[in-house]
Amino acid sequence: MSTSVLDHLVQSSRRALTKLHKRKRKPSATQPNDSASILTLAEDYLFARNDKPRDQPLAVDLLHQAHDYAPAQAILGFCYEFGLGTNQDFRAAEQYYITATQQHEEDERMLAVIRLAFLRKYGRPGIKIDRSESEHWETLIQHSGKVAVQWLQRAAGEYNCPASQYCIGVLYHDGIAVPRNPHAAFGWYKKSAEQGNCRGQGILGYCYGEGFGVEKDQLTALKYYHLAASQGETVAIYNIGYCYEEGIGLEKNVELAVRWYTRSAEQGNAFAQNSLGYCYEEGLGVEQNHEKAAHWYQQSAEQGYPWAQCNLGYCYQNGIGVPKDASMGAYWYKQAARQGHSRAQHNLGFCNQNGIGVERNEQEAVQWYKKSAQQGNIFAFHSLGYCYQNGIGLDVNNEEAVRWYKLSAEKNHAPAQLSLAFCYRNGVGVEKDECEAVKWFQRSAEQGNALAQNSLGFCYEEGIGVDQPDSKLAVYWYQKSAKQNNPWAQCNLGFCYANGIGLEKDETKAVHWYRRAASQNHARALDKLGVHLQTGVGVRQNHTLAVKYFRRAAEQGHVAAQYHLGLAYERGMGVPINLQEALFWFERAAVTGCRSSHERLRRLLLRYCLENASVADMLDSEHLFPRGFHPIGWIAGYSAPAA
Repeated sequence: MSTSVLDHLVQSSRRALTKLHKRKRKPSATQPNDSASILTLAEDYLFARNDKPRDQPLAVDLLHQAHDYAPAQAILGFCYEFGLGTNQDFRAAEQYYITATQQHEEDERMLAVIRLAFLRKYGRPGIKIDRSESEHWETLIQHSGKVAVQWLQRAAGEYNCPASQYCIGVLYHDGIAVPRNPHAAFGWYKKSAEQGNCRGQGILGYCYGEGFGVEKDQLTALKYYHLAASQGETVAIYNIGYCYEEGIGLEKNVELAVRWYTRSAEQGNAFAQNSLGYCYEEGLGVEQNHEKAAHWYQQSAEQGYPWAQCNLGYCYQNGIGVPKDASMGAYWYKQAARQGHSRAQHNLGFCNQNGIGVERNEQEAVQWYKKSAQQGNIFAFHSLGYCYQNGIGLDVNNEEAVRWYKLSAEKNHAPAQLSLAFCYRNGVGVEKDECEAVKWFQRSAEQGNALAQNSLGFCYEEGIGVDQPDSKLAVYWYQKSAKQNNPWAQCNLGFCYANGIGLEKDETKAVHWYRRAASQNHARALDKLGVHLQTGVGVRQNHTLAVKYFRRAAEQGHVAAQYHLGLAYERGMGVPINLQEALFWFERAAVTGCRSSHERLRRLLLRYCLENASVADMLDSEHLFPRGFHPIGWIAGYSAPAA
């Protein structure tokens, strides 16, 4: 974090603290005048030490008198954070911590650094999460070592302060300044909880619920969540909602989950706001409402919660509950990605790769994919493989592509399994192995991937990578894929019905599936449907409509459709006879290897040589042949390569 950013935070914090200092008492004749002595006296009253009674409000007043002294600022922040001698006020705590961190003596500011690192990492109502900043503070703590935690250890151990016991537990939980130790964390949390500290109770519930440092016990987890929730601890309130949503320690009840999420969200808990947004987006326990979903995502995102930022980015990118705005989508992805959110990093990479909401930058895309992949994101594994295979943002490297596809495929990511299957089938970056291809097609297909289902059906139909062809299994997978509206599978299923492959022949059903695929502009299906319309098989004969479908397919380069369109123009089926058009489409099909088109073209030219004029006259005619058509090669016997 830059010094300029810190300076800005400190100046704004100092302005915000002036109101708090108006409550400061003037020192009496019996009170010390120097800040260090005032701080010592404040701690005496705070912890009831040195024969002083416990008087936390007095301690806070004394700390205000020494407010220019970094240790006093840090302890004041601590008092406001935990409500010791004053009302709990997270924002005031944050402001004191920020001011204290500006001091140059590390041992004098480390309490503030520790607590600010926590607030930036986990947030609290009104406190913005910023995990990049949190990492900055954690680095300072680790550099200072055990010296950083001396004040908390003394307060937790010698003075039995429950708030400090909770804080020490967090340090052992996350392995900050001390070795990570779940059992030690649990022990400190328990000490805090047993003294009635709501945050200690809430995190102790988490330990029992997750089996962290103690044997898992979901009922005991709920007990502590409720104890903390009864004191208004918003994280515990959120966790009760989560238990209802997932059925942890009680019967699953998404309606009650929404109630608890709402209660926590309305008090400003960012985690609950995000979960409530998800419930509204998916209609879980509440009527689906995308506008409310986006509202709660926005509330959470503005508090810095990276999951909500990613979710809000997705809403903007796809127009869910908010006007579609690709640039805003990319903006929120970047906010989350900057905090290390792996899915947002992947999504931001995708935006950069395709120029969605940002200027297209393939190299930047690869960098975000790599950051996401470093955290084990399986989507990023697959996207990196695709980049290596297609030379997007880096040099083509098929072997590296296969490596990334495998990493993702082995984590059960269906699209990567499909990509890996194609690599094995075609020998791209790996030795060709049709059996291995079928294995990965199968794994992807079983997860519902429509493209894999179609490809697996084709393998069974053609006997590729399997012991022998199996038309029934082919039809089974074509049907699975076709029902997901995959046009290739719909066309293949139509072909099976038309030819009685794997099921009883039914021309009407063949036409039905060809129509389904043709409605998605699938070239092969357009041609097949045209043939049925032309012949009147399985549908009422309609030459005019047949030509329409032939043309749509032919313009996509479909060779059979080009031949059929040429034939229609030659014979006047559905269109007036037009030999120029016929020659044009026969030539386009012939140059790609269509023998039938080559033969029709040869015969048509010879016919005109005999019936209308000499060859020389024909070759000079601008009226017979379309522009760009050169028939000399065809008359002389030249032909396109065989298909």
